[in-house]
Amino acid sequence: MSRTARTSDLMWLRLFRRFDGQSATLQGQLRDMLVHAVMEGFLAPGAALPASRVLAEALKLSRTTVTLALQALADKGLVESRARSGYFVAGSHKSVLSGARQGAEQDPLANVVGWTDRLQLHPTTQRNIAKPPDWQQQPYPFIYGQFDASLFPFRDWRACTLESLQARSVRQWATDHIDRDDDALVDQIHRRLLPARGIWADRDEILVTNGAQQATFLLSMLLIGEKTRVGMEDPGYPDARNTFALRTRHVQALPVDADGLVLGAAVSRCDYVYVTPSHQCPTTVTMPLERRQQLLAMARRDDFVVIEDDHESELNFSGQPTAALKSLDNAQRVIYMGSLSKTLAHGLRLGYLVAPAALVRELRALRRLVMRHVATNNQQVAASFIAHGHHEAYVRRLNLAYRERSRAVHDALRQHAPTLSPVTARGGSAVWVTGPVALDARALAAALYRSGVVVEPGDVFYATARQHRNQLRIGYSSIATERIDAGIRMLAAALAPC
Repeated sequence: MSRTARTSDLMWLRLFRRFDGQSATLQGQLRDMLVHAVMEGFLAPGAALPASRVLAEALKLSRTTVTLALQALADKGLVESRARSGYFVAGSHKSVLSGARQGAEQDPLANVVGWTDRLQLHPTTQRNIAKPPDWQQQPYPFIYGQFDASLFPFRDWRACTLESLQARSVRQWATDHIDRDDDALVDQIHRRLLPARGIWADRDEILVTNGAQQATFLLSMLLIGEKTRVGMEDPGYPDARNTFALRTRHVQALPVDADGLVLGAAVSRCDYVYVTPSHQCPTTVTMPLERRQQLLAMARRDDFVVIEDDHESELNFSGQPTAALKSLDNAQRVIYMGSLSKTLAHGLRLGYLVAPAALVRELRALRRLVMRHVATNNQQVAASFIAHGHHEAYVRRLNLAYRERSRAVHDALRQHAPTLSPVTARGGSAVWVTGPVALDARALAAALYRSGVVVEPGDVFYATARQHRNQLRIGYSSIATERIDAGIRMLAAALAPC
């Protein structure tokens, strides 16, 4: 008997023993086991069941017992017999499973632990951005900040990946780095990415993260307690707001205007203020230099720390990017978060954080408890990609494409949907739009999706639910320029009855 067969036999035997004593007969015990296997997805519709001889040997049962159990399930429609092929899970067996679930209350396995009562947090109850899983198959994907295969430099990325597979490179990244980052990537962040934003930092002030998302989570775990007051732009990035809300109930919604975060009295009462000054999420507006300097002056005067999420700083196609807050900071009041995922690919999950060395040491120790370090093979490929100049060339290509697409979206909105008011931005990868007061953007998005047009309702970006239902975000990072006009015309047609 092969090793695979022995492993499979052991699986069935252990599963069978879990149902010991739940039926008066071995045949009933086997039936319960097979129903459970289908309910839990161990056996998918159309999957072949083990032959009666194999099951009989694995479970130490007579072949007659196994055959009768299988036939009983076939009579109920859960499995089907195929001539000279054996038994297979039926393609449609909802009624059988429904009956099985109704009896689950008598199944001791279904009530071993009351997990809901044990949970200390309930992240599933939070409001999050939702993207259709099949958005890439839709003809008009106005989805925000996602990967566009037509623009990505596959050949350059493949060459860097092959470099990382050479024996010398593999020896460098294949070992356990414990809590260290790849030296080559840290070097590229230190010498190229940060200086391009006007930031000069020491190497021990840099931490590589699984995207800005992990950076936010680590900071939240380390710096935020039950009474900590955290200021969030409103509208703002939902994932950051939700991360902070898991740690404190004192997440303060701070208003945003045409220049970004409004510097009112509420800002001064915060311990930390999270901002997206380069291209505010989601309105895309850029905070001017004067307001950035005012924010830093307030941070020094009122003793709070600014968390700068510079998520789309490189996507700037209307002029020179405004200096990062971190580049203006001379009092260590700014924690800076950058991302390679926004420009390269979201699935890469590579970001970095810049903060005082003492804080980075603690963050590094905390990250080790979560995941030790970011995958070093990915770090090495990204480092090569930057070092060879591919990243800089790719960003230039993105900005050219995004400038064209942004212009196409604004032109189409002006021509086909004049009741929608878009925000004019200096860069980024989306247009923030406000419609008539009566517009329900969530209902509009649902109707458009049925026609292959994907847009994002804007209400999820606000701290309070059921407000600002007339706003939406139209992304253009993943849709070809020539498809934009037709997609906006379909949006306008769906908008007409509103």
